[in-house]
Amino acid sequence: MLTTFLLALKEAGLPVSLREYLTLVEAMQNDLAETNIDTFHTLARATLVKDERLFDRFDRVFGTVFAGLATPALEGPEGEIPAEWLRRLIERTFSPEEKAAIAALGGFEKLIDTLRERLAQQKGRHQGGSKWIGTAGTSPFGAYGYNPEGVRIGQDGNRNFSAAKVWDRREFKDLSGDSELGVRAMKLALRRLRRFARSGAAEELDLPSTIDHTARQGHLDVVLRPERRNAVKVLGLFDVGGSMDWHIALVEELFSAARSEFKRFQPFYFHNCVYDSVWLENRRRDARTSLAQLLRTYGPDHRLILVGDASMSPYELTHAGGSVEDWNEEPGEIWLKRLLAAYPKAVWINPVPQERWEFGWSIRHIRTLMEDRMVPLTLDGIDRAMRLLR
Repeated sequence: MLTTFLLALKEAGLPVSLREYLTLVEAMQNDLAETNIDTFHTLARATLVKDERLFDRFDRVFGTVFAGLATPALEGPEGEIPAEWLRRLIERTFSPEEKAAIAALGGFEKLIDTLRERLAQQKGRHQGGSKWIGTAGTSPFGAYGYNPEGVRIGQDGNRNFSAAKVWDRREFKDLSGDSELGVRAMKLALRRLRRFARSGAAEELDLPSTIDHTARQGHLDVVLRPERRNAVKVLGLFDVGGSMDWHIALVEELFSAARSEFKRFQPFYFHNCVYDSVWLENRRRDARTSLAQLLRTYGPDHRLILVGDASMSPYELTHAGGSVEDWNEEPGEIWLKRLLAAYPKAVWINPVPQERWEFGWSIRHIRTLMEDRMVPLTLDGIDRAMRLLR
């Protein structure tokens, strides 16, 4: 399998040499992988990849070659859910009439309290029911069924985009800054936000001054000046994972254009809504930057660009603990208001087509919080965003 892995890496264009491969084999012989797939992944990447820009490509090859070897434990604050309870035997599809007949439990607090009760009471696997943690039913807890407000447990990917919380650990990818398809038009739109200044070392030839000084002094006098750069400072917060997977190609184009066009561009990631922290790398989401530190580090002279579909459970914005993955101490809208107070020049760029915004409560609410400074991820939308940020 290791040989297959090596060939797959080379086929994907990663410059992996035989010497690096033998180093990995030697490390495994010394039991550095500890028979753990996560540890092996870290070891393999450390020995085979020398350029961090190739990490994402390496992870994709690794996931393809070693698919199925790692199953994350379904753990939570109240205990562990046996994987057998969530074994997928059938995936049920519901008609619009059936969906309309299924009622929600009645609020975020009721949902969480009921989940605690089910964890304490349930003893075995269930399928097709309306109460217990299971699959293919109408229960608020489980996978591959339907409920208007539930806790998604053990399901691979989104189906109805209505989960109030997700139990499972999910792995997100960093946006690639190498995307070029369609980027040129975005760069042109982003150029509306320009404020040039000369700063840094004097390395650029100042031809008019050189000619003037040479003529005045009678000998060649070369004059240098700092390069003229776009002095605008941009702080970018990008929503990743979940429903944003549908828009990743378009957002990567925007990410590439922004990184190329703004010399002072600092990106961070969040999921669904910004809470008390953000992160720089999705493979290391545990290494977070607190919002308090972010506000101290990046001053109010920065322009703030938030990029996300703003599509989430209402509880994420209105309730403490409403975050789909973490237990946030304060509602998401509180943190958004703090960000907007710190950065007066701010916009939200939404990849969801504008004609669909009225159908999402969370989109409408965030648009209100942004004081209508939400624009679609189109060339016209980016153009309007740059005008708002000037």
